[in-house]
Amino acid sequence: MTETLPDRPPAPAPPALTALRPRDGDAHGLVNAVVYRDGRRLADIPVEEAGSWAQRPRHVVWIGLYEPDHELLAALQQQFALHPLAIEDAEKAHQQPKLEQYGDTLFVVARTAQMVDGRVAFGETHLFVGHGYVVSVRHGASRSYADIRRRCEASPDMLIQGEDYILYSVLDFIVDNYAPVLEAITEEVERIEDRVLENSLGTEAIERLYTLRRDLLRLRNAAGPLVDVCQRLEHSKLTAIDPNLQPLFRDVTDHIKRVQSEIDALREVLAFAFEAGLMVGQMQQTVITRRLAAWAAILAVPTAVAGIYGMNFKHMPELDWVWGYYVVVGCILAACGGLFWWFRRVGWL
Repeated sequence: MTETLPDRPPAPAPPALTALRPRDGDAHGLVNAVVYRDGRRLADIPVEEAGSWAQRPRHVVWIGLYEPDHELLAALQQQFALHPLAIEDAEKAHQQPKLEQYGDTLFVVARTAQMVDGRVAFGETHLFVGHGYVVSVRHGASRSYADIRRRCEASPDMLIQGEDYILYSVLDFIVDNYAPVLEAITEEVERIEDRVLENSLGTEAIERLYTLRRDLLRLRNAAGPLVDVCQRLEHSKLTAIDPNLQPLFRDVTDHIKRVQSEIDALREVLAFAFEAGLMVGQMQQTVITRRLAAWAAILAVPTAVAGIYGMNFKHMPELDWVWGYYVVVGCILAACGGLFWWFRRVGWL
């Protein structure tokens, strides 16, 4: 005889937790708490009922949080029996990308990135994945996961695969959002390269190149560890991951490796632009130095002659010569003209 399950669990919500309801947008705290059955959205639920919903067959609870407080995380810990160390990490953030397993629960940390006012801003997403539930905790710069939720809800035949497919969708979304950051940096690098070819870079452009290289290094450090995370999800015998869904994480791994290659290529281009800018500046300084040296050599001729005739010796043969002044001035002009012609010929003037 088949037991008929009620639409909602009978257990009433504790009074202290009745305020833990979903909020719209990216308001701090609870953003969404939804239960799905056979891949289709069933209802929005309060946090205090999430545990009982997750225990039902063919049901999965997906809860989204944005910078939650300790009270909300404690409520989730009680509902899903989450490990205290994982809760502590999710509350404090500032974690490196990693994958940890606490009993039947997976704890995944991933770094997110966005362009904010010309700089790469980083955030974190912490994921608790267990039988019948997924809890995503966002911190810092990150796009809302509402797009992922809508995409999954539009494909119930995929969402029916449960929490493992949600985990894949979130990780894939995080990695895909590295692309706009790289595109923005690539466009700026191309503009800087054009300026390098036209003239030397100023101090501001040099500082910008250094900033971009540093941001790219931070982005690589954020994306790189996800390769190990996805490979473990793909190959290891984790009890929380359906073996039939493990190949999905291979696609995420390939995306991350492409991101790493693009980051490495951009860092090389930035290094070349930085060196080219310095070389162009040095070349311009060399040209100026040559011009100054050429004019100094030309001016040295009248200076030397004037110095000789300024010694005021009494017996100097040219002093009593009628045409002496004109001859000396003519020789000075001829010498200076010859030097000027020579320096123009060799490209110093």
